[in-house]
This record gives sequence, C-alpha cells and structure tokens, in this order.
Amino acid sequence: MSERAAATRVAARSADPSVTLVPPPRPAGRRGRARMALMGVLGVLATAVLWELYKVVVPDDGVLMAGVRVLPRTSDIAMPHTWEMVARLFEPVTRAAGADPLWLAILSAAGFSLGIAAIGWVIGVVVGLALALLMQRFSLAESGVLPWVVLSQTVPLIALAPLVRNWGSKLQVGPISWENWMSVAVIASYLAFFPVAVGALRGLQSPDAIHTDLLRSYAASWRQTMVRLRLPASVPYLLPALRLAAANAVIGTVVAEVSIGLKGGIGRMILEFAQSAGGDPPKSWGPIFGAVLLGLLAAGSVALLGVGLRRYRRGEELA
Repeated sequence: MSERAAATRVAARSADPSVTLVPPPRPAGRRGRARMALMGVLGVLATAVLWELYKVVVPDDGVLMAGVRVLPRTSDIAMPHTWEMVARLFEPVTRAAGADPLWLAILSAAGFSLGIAAIGWVIGVVVGLALALLMQRFSLAESGVLPWVVLSQTVPLIALAPLVRNWGSKLQVGPISWENWMSVAVIASYLAFFPVAVGALRGLQSPDAIHTDLLRSYAASWRQTMVRLRLPASVPYLLPALRLAAANAVIGTVVAEVSIGLKGGIGRMILEFAQSAGGDPPKSWGPIFGAVLLGLLAAGSVALLGVGLRRYRRGEELA
C-alpha cells in the first residue's frame, strides 16, 4: 500500500466518530496512583522541612545588604513554625464562647468562594469556546480578535474589580439587581476565558491538512468537519486549558473579593486575618492554606472531565 493510500485510510477512519482515533492511555493503576499520592505528600513534607531549615539558617531580622533586605525575616511573627500553624487550625477562631474551629471557618469561606469561582469558570469557558470557534471559522476574526484576547490579560485586576462593581451596580433587570458576588464572578471569568480561547483555538487548528482535505472531498460542511474532526482533535489541548482556567478563576475570585470587599469568602478572610497577624501569627496562614486547597480542588474537579474523554486523549499538550 502506498504512503498516500495509507494516509487516506487513516483520514477516513478519523472521519468516523464511532472509531477511536488512537488507543486510549492506559490507566495509571493502583501502584501509579499510590506513587503520585506519595510524591504529593513528600512534596508537602519537603516544603515544611525547607521552611524550618530556613528559619534555622537565616537570622530573625533577615539578611541586609547595603541597607536592602534581600532575604525576609524569620521571626515567629513573620514565619511561624509549621506545627504551630497546623495546631492553630484546630483551635477556635476567636476566644468567644461557642466559636467554630478555624478549619471549619476556612472550609465555609472556601466553599463560598468555590461557588463563585465555578460560575466564573463556566462563563469563561463559554466565552472562550465561542471566541475560539469564531477565530477558527474566519481568519480575519483571528487576526483581529486574538491580539485583543492577549492584550486583555495585561489589565491589573486590582484596578478592574472596582470598575466592574461600579458598572454592575447601575444594572437592574426587573426585580433582579446586581450583587457584589456577580462582580466577583465576572472578574473570575475574565481570567478563565483566556486559556480556554487560546487552547481551544490551537486544538481546533491541529488536524492535519490531509484530514481536512478528505472531509472537504466528501463535501462535508463546516459543522460536520467541526463535530467529526476538529472537536475530537482539540481535546488534548482543551483539557489542560480547562484546568488552567479553573485555577485562574480561583485566583480571580480571591483577588476580586479583596478588592471589592465581599464578605464570606476566602479572600476577605485572608485580608481580615492579616490585620491581626501581629497578635496571632499562625492564624493568618490558615486562609492561605484554604486558598491553596481551593485551587487544587478546582483543578482536580475539572480533571474529572478527562475520564469521559479518555478515547480522545492522545497526549495532552500544554495550555
């Protein structure tokens, strides 16, 4: 069989949605999952060891060179011991009677922020996919829209969040009025749409020319080519972009909560606890751990989408 005939045969198989394009990746298995979990635990322990080692080596006032502090302070106020931060999680938030333990308050705030981040992620995914489809369909749209998509990420969120809140406060549709959490969701979607738009565009443009030419010879429409070829081919590019968008949505939510002053979220808790860090240093690190856990949970939840799309995951590309 000639090389051209073999390529045509491969292209014909890719046009059939009932045929798996490539063998799905082998599952990691129990040993593989246990190894990954062990590496994660070792990474956390290594971070704690490096933290304590830094406190031992560096003086309490840090390191100064020509009057400039090049290494941060290591005092117990600036850098509490790791065991003190962990122990503080199981103590009450305040000394008031009946106060919840710190870890429970952090989980409650993280859940509030997670809900807003999820809404922002959904909005960002919809907008990003719509832009990717538009840019793939029209080359003129790609030349005109893509630079603005990249340029949009240069705007600082600290300056943008108050503007979005101000604009949103003037909107009202019937009995529905604009709430502060909606502004936070918009900021989260602002960060989430970028990796989706870029990753989806790369994926939609990834099929080989011989595959697209074959479908064109079959008189396949743009929609048929999109469904049967381009969308399946974009999965290895889209999944990492969706995970990155989830992490970006969490970052946008935390930053917007701080900028707008929305109460109840992990961002507001970080700001409030930081103001009392001098009297209770380990307490201020609790919501920071909560924000880290929130980002991991968001990215891990999106990773579950890859289970249903396993047949199309030929090897994921960087977003």
